[in-house]
Amino acid sequence: MLQQLTVDTVGTSLPLFELYLLAFGAAAIACFGSLPRAYRIKEQDTRRGLVALLATSGTWATLHIGYLAAPTPSLQYGFYMIGLVVGLSTVGPWLYFCSAYTGRSLHHNTAYQRVAIGIYLGIVAIKLTNPLHGLYFSASVANVPFQHLMIDHGTIHWLAMGLAYSLALVGIFMLFELFTQVDYDTKPFVVLVALTSLPVVFDIAGYVSTALIDITYSAIGVAIFAVGVLFMYTDEFESIQLAGQYDDPVIVLSEDREVRDANRAAEALFPELADATGEELESILPQLDAAVATDEIFKLENGGDEQYYQPATNQFSASRAQLGKLVVLTDVTEQERYRQQLERQNERLEQFTGMVSHDLRNPLNVAQGNSEIIAELLTAAKNDDGSYEPVDSDTLGTIGTAADTLTRTLTRMEILIDDLLVLAREGQEIDETEPVSLAKIGEGCWSMVDQKGAEFVVVDDLIVEADPDRLQQLFENLFRNAIEHGGDEVTIRIGPLDDEWGFYVEDTGPGIPEGKRDTVFESGYTTNRDGTGFGLSIVSEIVEAHGWRIDLAESVEGGARFEITIDGDNEGVADTEETEPTDEPSGEAGRAE
Repeated sequence: MLQQLTVDTVGTSLPLFELYLLAFGAAAIACFGSLPRAYRIKEQDTRRGLVALLATSGTWATLHIGYLAAPTPSLQYGFYMIGLVVGLSTVGPWLYFCSAYTGRSLHHNTAYQRVAIGIYLGIVAIKLTNPLHGLYFSASVANVPFQHLMIDHGTIHWLAMGLAYSLALVGIFMLFELFTQVDYDTKPFVVLVALTSLPVVFDIAGYVSTALIDITYSAIGVAIFAVGVLFMYTDEFESIQLAGQYDDPVIVLSEDREVRDANRAAEALFPELADATGEELESILPQLDAAVATDEIFKLENGGDEQYYQPATNQFSASRAQLGKLVVLTDVTEQERYRQQLERQNERLEQFTGMVSHDLRNPLNVAQGNSEIIAELLTAAKNDDGSYEPVDSDTLGTIGTAADTLTRTLTRMEILIDDLLVLAREGQEIDETEPVSLAKIGEGCWSMVDQKGAEFVVVDDLIVEADPDRLQQLFENLFRNAIEHGGDEVTIRIGPLDDEWGFYVEDTGPGIPEGKRDTVFESGYTTNRDGTGFGLSIVSEIVEAHGWRIDLAESVEGGARFEITIDGDNEGVADTEETEPTDEPSGEAGRAE
């Protein structure tokens, strides 16, 4: 029911009235005019939320125009009533948009939807029945600041507005949280939210002063945000939405491959990206740029540790324009290490097969030839009744020589097979290590080799993280190699390296010529006629399995010096009292060259 309110008339303020019409008219035109662009957003739920927000906001602003410009108070009352219903409905699309944009599933939760619809219908019922009870608002005609239907809102209205603004803040929090996760500069968003919140100031001013009319100005704020998201910050919002879908490092590139943005994970991985906006990726991270261009796995060395990332490039756009590329880096370190391990195992298998085929063929031929000689001579001496005729000394000598050769050949084949098995085993990945004292394990290994008068010296001790059984194999092979090539009077020394973390094994023997140092670790290489050529190859496999590096140099006396450098992540402690060393090693030793 309308009441006529008598007030002192100061005249109709046409400029202010026209300004109201212009503000709400512009909001309606902007919302409806933005719909075609909003329909071109690719992500379905985000598109639905923003389209609904634009449509309801535009309708709400239009109804405000009807409320202001209607010729009779009754029509103004009707426009305002419908505007209240439509205005409250903008909360739903707003939350739907924020939930979809930030990758949440709240907008698909049926329980939330039922509760929201129930609350909305309850408030709408109170609004629509307001002419009967007048609890939501009362209306009267006023002439200040221009002739209009003055609204006096009741307590229920302010409760409903409080709920609506609280829910609006929930949506804003969702956006802020997403922007923080992707480490996005929130200043533009803060400005946009500030502009969106500006109508609240007019709401308060209209309530406490007659300079403005007391209506809800939120339609303008919602329109500012919706249009601002769609036009002013579409590319940033879309790239942020895409980046926020990933926990992996994400880099946003322009079509010209210039860095536009990167999330926190990417900047932690590549600090160069922190201040790289506008720079070409190739100029700051050329290796990564090459990997992105070819979709190849990128290797990143970080403090001695290797990490592997698989880049995946996705095009993203706003409206019909291509905005750039979203590069997602997936950590495939475990998969790549496993692949490399399988590759090494396959190589060792092929190597093992080739060595078995090559290195055993000659002994087998020798064994077969001598066994045939023995068989032929014995067959010639065999009678029909199964007895044997006495053989002369020459024949007996031939049989004995063939038997000796056969025995030596079979022994050599046994040695070859043992060494081949050791070589295959020592190249396998090491699962567990423990602190090992070089002095203690070296002395234990020395007691297990045929010393032949050689001397062993521990220059200094060192604790390293290693597989004790394989370290034992390494020392025994190096000791045997030194004794076999250095003679009975050779001296073998072990100790820590001076300049790097690691240890050395050196001798006073004849040494290894510089031109042959690159080949001594190859399987089958030997200068000893009776050697298998696998001793130093086994040493190399043990070193590689630990992730160490071995270099061959010359000792002070001109002998061989093997320097094993340990990776920084595998360093031990030099103080043997602080770390309990392992017991004496055990296990079968492989034979040196």
